[in-house]
Amino acid sequence: MIEVGLTGGIGSGKTTVAKMFEDLGVPVFIADKEAKYILDQADIAKKVAVRFDLQLNSKGKIHKPDLAAIVFNDKKALEQLNSIIHPQVYKRYTTWLQNQEANYIIYEAAIIFEKGRASEFDYTILVTAPIEERIRRVMERDQVNREDVVKRMNAQWPEAKKEKLASFSILNTNLEETSKKVRELNEYFISISDK
Repeated sequence: MIEVGLTGGIGSGKTTVAKMFEDLGVPVFIADKEAKYILDQADIAKKVAVRFDLQLNSKGKIHKPDLAAIVFNDKKALEQLNSIIHPQVYKRYTTWLQNQEANYIIYEAAIIFEKGRASEFDYTILVTAPIEERIRRVMERDQVNREDVVKRMNAQWPEAKKEKLASFSILNTNLEETSKKVRELNEYFISISDK
């Protein structure tokens, strides 16, 4: 089975592209969704609260905007959070992967290259979009200001650096063109897989 890492900077449209693959019947693992689930687990929430001196809410959960305010202003803090969450995400991925029987799977995560994980995949796909478009999308989606979006972007590598490392890239500015590229890649991965 072919393992494909799907990545891209914040606001590039990774989730949109992942959904397009999913609509074609491809199993997709969304690392960010898993990370949010893990962060809501009592033991992890407590560990994160202690580490970042945060209060848990009445349901025993982390108030995510407070955590974001800390980690997107401090690279070391972000690395510490990732060191708590990412091993758990990887565990969940390996269990999930063992239950798949497709020609190929998609693992979607924002920081595949930043974390030096590209070599764990047979191929990588980078989703890109112009910076101003990405900023606008995130501001609308997350109801945050431009400064907050730029801070998050600065915590990730620039697209140009990732493009040199990616097996394929998809410019996500026109949904019809993006969908066409996804279908082409789907056919390609099926054609080279030995299941």
